[in-house]
Amino acid sequence: MAQSLAVPVLPSFSLICNTTSSKRTSSSFSLPASSVPPKIGGLSIRCARVGGVEIPNSKRVEFSLQYIHGIGRTTAKQILVDLGMDNKFTKDLSEEELTSLREEVSKYMIEGDLRRSTALAIRRLKEIQCYRGVRHIQGLPCRGQRTKNNCRTLKGKKVTVAGKKKAPR
Repeated sequence: MAQSLAVPVLPSFSLICNTTSSKRTSSSFSLPASSVPPKIGGLSIRCARVGGVEIPNSKRVEFSLQYIHGIGRTTAKQILVDLGMDNKFTKDLSEEELTSLREEVSKYMIEGDLRRSTALAIRRLKEIQCYRGVRHIQGLPCRGQRTKNNCRTLKGKKVTVAGKKKAPR
């Protein structure tokens, strides 16, 4: 409860409090300067862009890299080991470290290239009409999962069939 009460106040709050009226004098109200980078229109000025994706500044590099499609936890750790870089916050990275990080990430198949190659592989399976391709066409799981009870994400919302009743015994 105490944490929710300690919400930072906007710097524009001082302008609201310093309204002058004819009956009382203007009081000076100032807020301490924060170490947060300046914001324009609610957006942070400095953002790290790696692999065509803006990665969050407020997280550590290992977790920020996972915002890039095709880089998971293991690959992110491997990138940091290859660079010999500490797992510090993204906003604390220098320009040289960001440049080396971009070069290392560019060695991997990520984002558009990865999505394109995956789509081509699935299209090939559909064209040759193999079992996995047919399952992709039908919208069913193609890796051997059971379909009686589960796989609702692939099959879609449950549809009740009218007129189907149990046979009396």
